Amino acid sequence: METDPQLPARLARDLDGSFEALVVAHQRLVFGLALRVVGDRGDAEEVAQDTFERAYHALAGYDAERVAAMRLRPWLARIALNLARNRLRRRPPPSRPLEDGGGQPLAVAAPAAAEPAQVAERHQERALLAELLACLPRGQREAVVLRHVEGLPYAEVAEVLGRPVGTVKTHVHRGVRQLRIELEAREARKERTP
Repeated sequence: METDPQLPARLARDLDGSFEALVVAHQRLVFGLALRVVGDRGDAEEVAQDTFERAYHALAGYDAERVAAMRLRPWLARIALNLARNRLRRRPPPSRPLEDGGGQPLAVAAPAAAEPAQVAERHQERALLAELLACLPRGQREAVVLRHVEGLPYAEVAEVLGRPVGTVKTHVHRGVRQLRIELEAREARKERTP
């Protein structure tokens, strides 16, 4: 679902005057997706900047009717994903935990009044989940990130990845299952270690 359903129509009428609203509405998605794919904050910032630059030039070249009918979120996510993939082809994937768009480790948030030990434990959980996520095969990782981290519905994930919805559901299911298996295996190893 678009943040502002009128945004495509506004972009069609006045691209320069409405483009900032596009950036503000979708910068978290674009940066967060780029960060989870490339694993480096600086690279993710460049991917996000390149995404919006390409989007601007593409929108400027489209006729107003096409712009007004666009589904912006999956379109921008696809641009960001392709640019992030291209950047990864030039270097190996990260070996450190990934963060969300706000500089925080991935996933589980600590309670507001948490004790220091609880905060440290949550930090370890987030780092572990990010590490495990980074180890999934690319197709599963991208599907899980788009569906469960970025919160896109299956139809939009399928649109972003250019795959059928059934394939996306399979990748998400297998990715989540693999994460669960690895978490359970780590817990079992921890229990066996005195």
